[in-house]
Amino acid sequence: MALLMAASLSWAQGGVQIRRNQVGCYPDQEKVVVIEGVNPSGKVKVTTPDGRVVRPKVTRKSVSPWSHKTRYVVDLGSLTATGDYRVTVGKESCLLHVADQPYHDIATASLRLFYLIRSGVAIEKGGAYNRPVGHADTHVLVHPSAASALRPAGTVISSPLGWYDAGDYNKYVVNSAFSIGLMFAAYEQLPDYFARLNTDIPESGNQTPDLLDEVMFNLQWLMTMQDPYDGGVYHKLTTPNFEGFIMPADCRQPRFVVQKSVTATLDFAAVMADAARLFEPFGKDYPGFPAQAAAMAERAYQWATEHPDAYYVQERLKNPAVTTGTYGDGHAADEFFWAASALYKLTGRQQYLDDAIRTQPRHFTTPTWGNVASLGAFEWLGGDSTHALRQVMQDQLLSYCDAMVSGVSTSLFHSPYGNKPSDFGWGCLGEHCCCAAMALLYADHLTGTAKYRPYALQNVDYLLGRNATGYCYVTGFGDKSPMHPHHRISEADGIEKPFPGMLVGGPNPGQQDKNDMTTPYPSDYPDESYADVMQSYASNEIAINWNASLVAFLCWIDALRP
Repeated sequence: MALLMAASLSWAQGGVQIRRNQVGCYPDQEKVVVIEGVNPSGKVKVTTPDGRVVRPKVTRKSVSPWSHKTRYVVDLGSLTATGDYRVTVGKESCLLHVADQPYHDIATASLRLFYLIRSGVAIEKGGAYNRPVGHADTHVLVHPSAASALRPAGTVISSPLGWYDAGDYNKYVVNSAFSIGLMFAAYEQLPDYFARLNTDIPESGNQTPDLLDEVMFNLQWLMTMQDPYDGGVYHKLTTPNFEGFIMPADCRQPRFVVQKSVTATLDFAAVMADAARLFEPFGKDYPGFPAQAAAMAERAYQWATEHPDAYYVQERLKNPAVTTGTYGDGHAADEFFWAASALYKLTGRQQYLDDAIRTQPRHFTTPTWGNVASLGAFEWLGGDSTHALRQVMQDQLLSYCDAMVSGVSTSLFHSPYGNKPSDFGWGCLGEHCCCAAMALLYADHLTGTAKYRPYALQNVDYLLGRNATGYCYVTGFGDKSPMHPHHRISEADGIEKPFPGMLVGGPNPGQQDKNDMTTPYPSDYPDESYADVMQSYASNEIAINWNASLVAFLCWIDALRP
C-alpha cells in the first residue's frame, strides 16, 4: 500500500485524470481504466512489472448525462502477471496493482472496524486508536414512551456493549439487526473463509470465527433491549439529542430506551433466529446461547403479531423529546417476511412458513434497513430448502441481476452501478453499490456459471476509485480516500487519519447538509455530489449498515481468490 501511495496520480495537474481501482485487482480480473480530460488514443501506455511497454486500446467514449464530461474507457488487456503496472497519459501516471490477494487487507479492515466502534468497553487492541471506556450503559432510563406496569418510566436498566451506530454514539435496534443480517448472509455462504479470517480482536484465538465473535458483542447488547416481561423490543438506546464532537468518555447526557416498535421487534426476531442456528457449533465459547436466542426470537415474533401497528413515531416522544436518528418505518410486511423466513429455517414450524408465504415480496429489491425483504430472500437462497418459495426467490433475484448488468456496455464507468440519478443518495455506496454487488454474487453462486462475478468486480472498481470523484471511498486505502468523515471519534481523537476500513455514504445530490457546511459541495451533479468534510453528514458519514454491506461484499470477493 505504501508503494501505491508514493506513486499516486497527481490529481490536480492539467485536468487529465486516470480513474482506476486504487487498491488492486486479481490476475484474471478484467482491467479497465477511465480517462478524463484528453482523448488518450495513441497516448496511453502501460509499463509492465518487467519493463515492457504495452499500448492499450480505447474501447469507447463515455459522456456524462449530467456534467456532459467526455471520458474514455480503456481496456488494459490481458495483464495477468502480478505486480505494479504504470499507466501513463502524457505527464500523468498512476499504478495499477495486480496481486493474488488484492482485497484481503481491505476486507479485513472493514470487519475490524466494528471492533474499533465498540461501545461500553476500553479499546485496547486498536493501536493508535486505543481509548478508555465510554458509555458503559449500566444506568439507562426507561423513557415514558417505553413505560409499562412492570417497568414504569424512570426505571433504571443495564444495557451495555454493542456498536456505535454511525457518526453518533447511539445504538439502534433496527440498524444493528439489519447489519448483522447482512453479515450472517455472507457468513452462511463462506463459513470456511471466515473460519480462517483473523481480525486481531480480543476474542481471536477462541474456537469461534472472528466475524461471529464480533457479532456476538452486538447481540449481547440486543438481548438487553427485549422487555423480559412481554417480549417486545425497544426501538433504540439514545440520548435525547446528538452529542457534540467529543470522545465517548466525555459524554454526559442521560441515555434512554424508547418506545417498543414492531419493526425493531421483528428485526430482532430474525437475527436471533439466525444466531441460534449459526452459533450452535460454538457452544464451548457461548454455552447456552443458541437455546436462549431461539426462545427470545419466538417471543419477539409473538409480540409483533399482537402489536402489528406499533410503528415508531418519534414526534410523539415527550419528557424528554428525542431528536436523534429515527429509523422509522410505517410498513412491516418485509420485516414479517424476514423474521418468518428465519424462524421457519430454525424451527420448521408451519406457522412461520404460512406467514412467509403471505408476506413474500413481489420482486427482489436491494437490501436496506427500511426494506429487509431481500434478507428474507437470502434465508431461502442461502440454505438447501426445496420449497417452491426458494425457486420464486431465485427467479426474482436473477431477474433483478440481469436487469442490473444489461447496461454495462454503455455505462459511465464500466460498471453496473453509477449510471442513473437514483443510484446516488443517502448511503448509496452501501445500499446501491455494495448490496447490489452482493446480490450479483448470490446469483453467481446459485447459477454456478460465474456469469455475474465480473459485474460484481466492476462495482469493486467503482467503489475503489474508478468513479466521477476519483475517491477510493474506504478510509485508509488507495491514494485518494476520505480523511474527514462525519464520525465523532475520528474528529475528536486528535489523530490525523480516521479509523481505517470505514465506508462513507457517498455522493448525495440531495445535499441535506449544505446549509451546515462551511465548505460547499464541489458539484451538484449526482455522481460528483460528495464532500470530504466533517460537516457533510449527507455524503461523508459512516454507519454500521454501510460497513456491514462492505464486509459482506469485500469478504465474498476476497474469498474468490485461488
